[in-house]
This record gives sequence, structure tokens and C-alpha cells, in this order.
Amino acid sequence: MPEVTIKIGGRDFAVACQEGEEHYLRSAAEYLDTEASALTAQIGRLPESRMLLMAGLMLADKTAGLEEQLRAAEARLGTQEAELEGLRNAATPEPERIEVDVIPESVVESLAEIAARTEALAEAVEEKAAAAG
Repeated sequence: MPEVTIKIGGRDFAVACQEGEEHYLRSAAEYLDTEASALTAQIGRLPESRMLLMAGLMLADKTAGLEEQLRAAEARLGTQEAELEGLRNAATPEPERIEVDVIPESVVESLAEIAARTEALAEAVEEKAAAAG
């Protein structure tokens, strides 16, 4: 069983851990050291047991807050998954019928007359161009 020396609040501690767990132990010690260093900076030197207790409580408080946020996020995710499943299982809605207004006959006649005049003008231009050319 490997023994790792960790530093918490400026103090060294020799801690045994399982083979391959050294990285996790060092990472956890860094969290605890951050809290212990903050305490030492605010209060000054504390007895070892008091410093470790307070730093542990501060980490536990942060962990409890994160667990609460996780539960809330999981609840929102559950709600969204249920809504998504409901949408997947819902029947396909019937296509919506959209009616377009019919173009009034007088507009159609006016457009036909304009088109006829345009064609007549185009023919006249072509004839003049052929006569001039």
C-alpha cells in the first residue's frame, strides 16, 4: 500500500492509499489545502484538528450545494426527457389547409390586356428594326 505525503494548511501528512489511487488522493488533498489555507489566512494558525475540521466542513458545504444543483438539473432533465418522449409518441398532426384568395377576374383581364399591348409593341419595334436594318 503506497504512502503519499500531502500538504494541508502548510503541514505535511503521510497518508496511505490503495495502489493507483495516489492521483485521487493528491487531488482531494489540494481541495482540502485550498480551504485550510483560506482559513489560515483569515484566522491565523489553528490547532491541526480544528483546521482540518473547519476545512472539511467548508468542503462539505460546497459539496452539499453542488449536490442540490445536480438534483435540480436532473429534475429539469427528467422533465425535458418526458416532454421529448411525449412529442415523439404524439400523433402526427393533420396538415393545415390554407386557402388563397382567388385573383379577381378584372385583374386577370387587365393583366391580359397589358400583355397583349406589350407583345404588340415588341412586334412594332421588331418591324421598325427590320425595316431600318
